[in-house]
Amino acid sequence: MAHSREPILLDEGWAHMRAGFEKLKLILAGEPGVAFVSVEYMHLYTTIYNMCTQKPPNDYSGLLYQRYQEVLNDYITATVLPSLQDKHGEFLLKELVFRWKNHKLMVRWLSRFFYYLDRYFISRRSLVPLKNVGWDSFKTLVFDNHKATVTSILIAMVDEDREGQIIDRTLVKNVLDIYIEIDSDSGSKLYNEDFEDAFLKATVDYYSKKAQAWIVEDTCPEYMVKAEECLQKEKQRVAQYLHANTEPRLMEDVQEELLTSHMEQILRKQNSGCKVLLCDEKVEDLSRMFSLFSRINGGLTPVSKIFQEHVNEVGMSLLKQAIDAATSKKNEKKDVVSTLELDYVRKILDLHDKYKAYVINCFQNHTLFHKALKEAFEVVCNKTVAGCSSAELFAAYCDSILKKGGCEKLSDEAIEENLDKVVKLLTFISDKDLFVEFHRKKLGRRLIFDRSGNSDQERSLLSKLKQYFGAQFTSKMEGMINDVTVAKDKHTDLENYIRENPELNPRVDLSVQVLTTGYWPTYKSTDINLPSEMVKCVEVFSKFYHSNTDRKRKLNWIYSLGNCTVVGNFKAQKIDLIVTTYQAALLLLFNESERLSFSEIVTQLNLSEDDTVRLLHSLSCAKYKILNKEPNSRTISPKDVFEFNHRFTDKMRRIKVPLPPSDEKKKVIEDVNKDRRFAIDAALVRIMKSRKIMTHQNLVAECVQQLSRMFKPDIKMIKRRIEDLITRDYLERDRDAPNSYRYVA
Repeated sequence: MAHSREPILLDEGWAHMRAGFEKLKLILAGEPGVAFVSVEYMHLYTTIYNMCTQKPPNDYSGLLYQRYQEVLNDYITATVLPSLQDKHGEFLLKELVFRWKNHKLMVRWLSRFFYYLDRYFISRRSLVPLKNVGWDSFKTLVFDNHKATVTSILIAMVDEDREGQIIDRTLVKNVLDIYIEIDSDSGSKLYNEDFEDAFLKATVDYYSKKAQAWIVEDTCPEYMVKAEECLQKEKQRVAQYLHANTEPRLMEDVQEELLTSHMEQILRKQNSGCKVLLCDEKVEDLSRMFSLFSRINGGLTPVSKIFQEHVNEVGMSLLKQAIDAATSKKNEKKDVVSTLELDYVRKILDLHDKYKAYVINCFQNHTLFHKALKEAFEVVCNKTVAGCSSAELFAAYCDSILKKGGCEKLSDEAIEENLDKVVKLLTFISDKDLFVEFHRKKLGRRLIFDRSGNSDQERSLLSKLKQYFGAQFTSKMEGMINDVTVAKDKHTDLENYIRENPELNPRVDLSVQVLTTGYWPTYKSTDINLPSEMVKCVEVFSKFYHSNTDRKRKLNWIYSLGNCTVVGNFKAQKIDLIVTTYQAALLLLFNESERLSFSEIVTQLNLSEDDTVRLLHSLSCAKYKILNKEPNSRTISPKDVFEFNHRFTDKMRRIKVPLPPSDEKKKVIEDVNKDRRFAIDAALVRIMKSRKIMTHQNLVAECVQQLSRMFKPDIKMIKRRIEDLITRDYLERDRDAPNSYRYVA
């Protein structure tokens, strides 16, 4: 037969529980040999269970919930608070860590005894769970009363750590864990408000004092080493004992005090700032500077600015040296360009290499520094040296490394490398079309006179140019190289043709190159009266050419580009003279006459006086005096008389008689300006055709933008071209808007 259980009264049940609590205190106090056995634990759990599940009025759930908190509060008041009372510094921290650890243990045991409350009573009434009640009591009675002291002890310990003293880092971490654990529900609010804010304020004060002292005492590199070390150590501190969320704010504050606040002073420090580091090539310090200032928002802008200023200054000083050298060379009557092209251009290429390496290695390929390098070189590369533009110098430099026997003795790899560098620097010059024209002129001379060292290298340069600037940049020059290749094949056909038609044999070794008019630069050509031997050659080739080519094609002979070997029968010996076609024609006149006056030579050759003066100068006043001149002087005048110098001698059996160089530059610049006019016209018409109506300002701006890939168009020239297009009925002024133009379809 079932019988009902006698209810346990509150005082009776609580007496059992108190005995259990006393034993728990002994366990926490570390009494040896004291422990709960499972029977005791079950008895305590069951007592609470029974007291909570009895019928009213003996259901003591509410009272037991209150008494749970009282037990903890009594223990804290009687044991924990007195243990902390007389302790200071690290001893206080150690005691606090010990007491918190014990308190957590106590809460865990009590929560097991009172488990039934947590499970049913608390969840039904939406009360605070036992664990939280337990932790709140420690927070309210212990932590809140000591946190200000604890925070200042912790900050003092961190400062000692910063000064290199040994501290108990584990202890610091354990104390900071209390801030986070005790307040786990609010997501580190206690840690942020009661520790982190004060800690960061103290950090700012600490580093502010340090920075003020270091900025006075240390050089820029020394300061940066200290700053870098501090930043690394602060990062380590977070890993060792601070909360991970502290890192962003901490690093920002340290950077602000050490770097941002003193940025200008650090970078421009006298005798050791950024500029000095660049001058002294302190690569490691520059790398450190980059990594430090890249942390700061906008920190790299002033560094890149100093870098740009420095590169600009070094470039301008090279330019000044080159100008000074050119001025002194002019006085020595030397070939100015050759010294400049090899010296100045090589130095500029090396300079770009050097600072490109800085951008890649020290400044980690950062776009700001690429931009700074580009802008510095744009200034330097668009200056002229003794009247020579960079476009002309780069073309001359390419010529010197590509032609046979050039001044530069370089391996194939070195030539490729140098051509690469030149093309990269061409991106900085605004008059790329001027370079093209100078290069085309020089390429033409190399190809026609067979002075090109290697056709693969010529093609390689063109492919590099094409890659950077597009096909329109190189199409004509590619055509020139093809013409020369075809001409070599045609030469064999010519020899076969003469062999098959012996009556046409001109008894002269004949070689002719056919050039396509559109590809090649325009060359000066005059209708010189050729000697009969040469007339025969011209006729033979014309017959051969028309026999296997379209009749519509017209041959224009450019004798100014020809050269030949004539034999001089001097008294001492025969000498082969390598001369131009014009020089040869002049010399052959002396087969018919011993003496000829200046005017007779002009008449017989049908040349202008200026051209005749150049020829006669090369044959009678220069290095080789093949003709005698009366009167004997260094200049040619219309009254002079010339005769063949039978007594001429030379230790060589074969000599080249040079012509004084003609001024090609003027012609190149004229040609380029003419092409520019066409390019501007085409761009203006193209823009207006698509837009129909446009304001003057917008039209000019778009025209400049479209053409700046090849050259920087002059605004005045654009205005003149617009006026010209209006007179030619391509455009008209808009009647409704006076500052606008309309396209005339």
